[in-house]
Amino acid sequence: MIPESDKITPLYRRNGELHGVLLSPELWEAVKDEIGPILCRAVGMCAQPEERPEPLDDWEEFKAYWDFKYPFSAAVECAECGAHTDDWEHDEDHNFRLSAASLGGLVVFECRHCKSRILKRHFKDAIKFECRPCED
Repeated sequence: MIPESDKITPLYRRNGELHGVLLSPELWEAVKDEIGPILCRAVGMCAQPEERPEPLDDWEEFKAYWDFKYPFSAAVECAECGAHTDDWEHDEDHNFRLSAASLGGLVVFECRHCKSRILKRHFKDAIKFECRPCED
């Protein structure tokens, strides 16, 4: 057990005015589910993690330099929920979000329906799909 005095630390400005309160990691873990929503309501919004842009330059580079032994395909399918598109680039619904693309032949998508990770592995003679369900 950590000492009581190390759980909550008031932080003061130079003029002595209270600036904020620091909670120890152990205390935060113990109370975050209860006070997290209260803090969100108090400030009027809850911060959402900022979504990183899709690496479209990597996708374009992948298409430009990959030496396919078979016709290029922008098809993506999710084995977890059944979502599918024949052409990811021009899919109006944008059911899949590009996470990564490499010249080595690995292209990774996230399914917008079930959050599964779809790995599209390009080998010399075939494409292999792998679906990893979301663990949330």
